[in-house]
Amino acid sequence: FIAATQPSTNWHLKENARDHRTSKFSSKELIVRRGQAFTVTFNGTGQPEQNLTFIAETGPKPSKLAKTQATFGISSTMSTESWSAILQSTSSNSVSISISSPPNAVIGRYKLSVQTTSSGSSSPAILGTFVLLFNPWSSGDDVFLPNTAECEEYVLEEFGIIFAGTKNHINSFGWNFGQFQGDILNICLSMLDRSLNYRQDPATDVSHRNDPKYLGRVLSAMVNANDDQGVLLGNWSGNYEGGKSPNSWTGSGEILQNWKKSGFKPVRYGQCWVFAAVLTTVCYMKLHIPEILCLGIPTRTITNFSSAHDADGNLRVDEFYDASGNHLDRSADSIWNFHVWNESWFSRSDLGPSYSGWQVLDATPQEESGGIYQCGPASRNAIKEGDVDLDYDCPFVFAEVNADCMYWNYEATTGKKTLMFSKSTVIGQFISTKAVGRDDRVDVTTDYKYEEGSTKERDVFKKARKKLGLEDKFDPTAPTPQEIDQKPDISGRFKVAGPLEVGKDLSLILVLENLQSDAKTVHVNMTAWSTVYTRRPVHEIRKDSISATLSPKEEIQLPIKILYTEYQQQLTTDNMIQVTALCHVEGGIQVLVQRDITLDNPAIDIQVLGEAKVNKEVDVEVIFTNPIDMELMNCVLQVQVQEMPSSCY
Repeated sequence: FIAATQPSTNWHLKENARDHRTSKFSSKELIVRRGQAFTVTFNGTGQPEQNLTFIAETGPKPSKLAKTQATFGISSTMSTESWSAILQSTSSNSVSISISSPPNAVIGRYKLSVQTTSSGSSSPAILGTFVLLFNPWSSGDDVFLPNTAECEEYVLEEFGIIFAGTKNHINSFGWNFGQFQGDILNICLSMLDRSLNYRQDPATDVSHRNDPKYLGRVLSAMVNANDDQGVLLGNWSGNYEGGKSPNSWTGSGEILQNWKKSGFKPVRYGQCWVFAAVLTTVCYMKLHIPEILCLGIPTRTITNFSSAHDADGNLRVDEFYDASGNHLDRSADSIWNFHVWNESWFSRSDLGPSYSGWQVLDATPQEESGGIYQCGPASRNAIKEGDVDLDYDCPFVFAEVNADCMYWNYEATTGKKTLMFSKSTVIGQFISTKAVGRDDRVDVTTDYKYEEGSTKERDVFKKARKKLGLEDKFDPTAPTPQEIDQKPDISGRFKVAGPLEVGKDLSLILVLENLQSDAKTVHVNMTAWSTVYTRRPVHEIRKDSISATLSPKEEIQLPIKILYTEYQQQLTTDNMIQVTALCHVEGGIQVLVQRDITLDNPAIDIQVLGEAKVNKEVDVEVIFTNPIDMELMNCVLQVQVQEMPSSCY
């Protein structure tokens, strides 16, 4: 039947790509989605329905037991449970076949062969290779997403918006996920071959590639470089010598290409939003990547403001301050101004249908999980309900959005620590993602937890502690009930009284209110530090002491101005300043007042001059106004131009 050992194969690239929503691929290789039929034509004659057997195989050691090899003949109907083929048409020298994979097939590059079975001895003829992806449009697939608009956004969108800043000042920036950029195929294949799982047991690793939760976990480890020479090396020091500031990246493509060019040495440097953006690219990459990393898993970035890093797993974050109000590095716990992770959409057959849907993945290397730096997938539904005993890493993610905060005063001379106050409503604010089809912010906080301070939210918190065995566990560092029940005599807050822009003076007002019916004398030690977004102090900017007496129930306002010349040389690339006022009340307990401030960079105005046409030069005017009273030298303008394949025009 088969005309040659190497038949001529027509993969019907245009038609199949249209049907499988892979039309924007610039690859000449067939790329299709599992659980959906595709057509292939090859040269041959005879009665194919009686004597043809197809072999589809993937991985280094294909086997039927591992579901990395399938053998199937021509049948009258397509199967929804296994690989199958239906005869479409025949001619004097060719035959067209429709082939379908099961919705739970292993993802990756397949070799397709055909064998004439009537002779019983002929060797299989290789028809060629094709790539199989997850299929979020198929109801039988683990990654099925019923909302078509969300599929377009979370699988096919190449540009995104990432939110950052502080809970008081949320800003955003664009990110180019880079699916259209060249050479991403080889880069991602190399990433796959360098995963610890593949190096330890390639055949087993490939056999698990039908499972999105397995792949999500592997990739959350591979995007960071801590254990496996992965893509990105993290740096939160504020000093980025020997690499690039994380703030300078604008897209994933340059990072992945730099990784390859360096001989797969970790790219320097990344922080949480960079890790999350690269993981997004890898998860839903749809162009140039005919392998497992071209996943097709619906994925989006999530920003959590006032995000807890609970290092000791007790669902509590401890922060220490000295008598001057300086933040002390005495705990591995921390509260980040914001933290960015990923959500990927897939079912959880290991947990049950109530835990399916959005799953949290985090490639930022914070704490080890299973002995390496990886995090998730943690069911978002499990986080909201306090089911922290479920796989994977639910306690850590739960603490990120709902830990309790303990603020301590520490005396270095005596080693004594005193609880100033505790709060259960600080962590997990304005949890944000990009709107579908728009550049707006959508708040998803209530998808992670019940209303802050409500009885339901507190019940879930107690449930989580009980599941972790923390209810009855003795903790010598825990505050006493008497300390927790202490009530302050005054309250305080910082108000912003001017623009929050780099190059401008920073004007604040410290508002203090006497809560008692007798006068209170307050001694205020105020500090201002430049920080990175994890709130780690970098440079001291200002230190002041103020004393005031407040009449009964009186509110006073103390103006504070930090000149640009004071913070100019101290500011990090994160443009963040933490202002702290430690208020010592005579005869009462101390009160800590904090404000984390993000300064906006001066605006850049971009205007297209004239009409923009395909394959024609276009003039663009970039307008920038120097905001300070001095000459700027050696300025650099970063421009990223997105390259679009001809199929997109």
